[in-house]
Amino acid sequence: MSASALGLIVVSAAAAPALAQPASAAPSPSSETQLLDAMAEALGTDVAGAQDVLRFQADATALTTTVASVVGDAYAGAWIDESSRTVYAAATSDAARALVASAGATPIPADHSLSELEGLTARISGADRPAGVASWHVDVAANDVVVEALPGSETNVTAFVTALGAPADAVRVETAGGVPQTFDDLRGGIAYFIENQYRCSIGFGVVGGFVTAGHCGSQGESTNYGTFAGSSFPGNDYAWVSTPNHTPLGEVVDWSGGNVAVAGSTPAPVGATVCRSGSTTGWHCGEILAYDTSVQYGSNTVNGLIETTVCAEPGDSGGSLLAGDQAQGVTSGGWGDCSSGGQTWFQPVNEILDAYGLTLLTS
Repeated sequence: MSASALGLIVVSAAAAPALAQPASAAPSPSSETQLLDAMAEALGTDVAGAQDVLRFQADATALTTTVASVVGDAYAGAWIDESSRTVYAAATSDAARALVASAGATPIPADHSLSELEGLTARISGADRPAGVASWHVDVAANDVVVEALPGSETNVTAFVTALGAPADAVRVETAGGVPQTFDDLRGGIAYFIENQYRCSIGFGVVGGFVTAGHCGSQGESTNYGTFAGSSFPGNDYAWVSTPNHTPLGEVVDWSGGNVAVAGSTPAPVGATVCRSGSTTGWHCGEILAYDTSVQYGSNTVNGLIETTVCAEPGDSGGSLLAGDQAQGVTSGGWGDCSSGGQTWFQPVNEILDAYGLTLLTS
């Protein structure tokens, strides 16, 4: 992997160990309070309000799983509104919407099932796309597929979408807020170094090592903690590093002097508040916008990502995304920064665990 390919900053071998010490301290007694404080600030509420949101998210996750099961083929997706504590679920028939209501969610009419929309994203992924396509994903609340075009490329992308032959109300083109890029080239606190040159962020501890982003390193490349035992990019953006001489922990640094204990990896619903930890910008929170998003990083396509409003910057790549104490994914890339805002995508952590047969470490 070359520095020019990823736009990475080169650091000296001597500097690497000082910047990449593992988070090996015992959890701080105040870490839960610090996590809740960060969430409360992002939500504009207090700690009690943040705790209430976490309880609502847990209940909503269980409810959306139930709704998807009972509705079947007519299911068109679900999302939540944390401000009103409402779980919405869309369905394509009156009978299906009745099942949604009986399960306890608010039914929303839809013209297209989730499987139909996911079929469209699969077609886009397999098509010969113009260079102006930045990303594509299912918008469950709008019941369509969004294709984001780089500024100035809207005409070409619209022509591409029209040529797909999809229903006119099933796909729409929006202008991307920036050019997607991988985050992998700034200095920070908790980090690891690839070939004593390139920096990324540790994701989650697993038995035998840690997971991170695939664009950070190729299988066989060395880091200051171990060796890439597996890596997939593009198509996916996941990897894991074997660390035989270091002890990985089921914790995430909260950048307030403590660690967040990881309890599991249950995916949160669209609309849920999530927080990210990375070696460049520390701890930042936002909202899940969509699942199964496909993104075009230059000539490289990555599929199946979580789309969020959490900010990130170069060097944060591979870092942890959490919903409360539940691991969600590792930072892939995005546009913008943590001063002006932006959009960020994450590789789901459960896919990484499944791909390599790994066991997530929990505390």
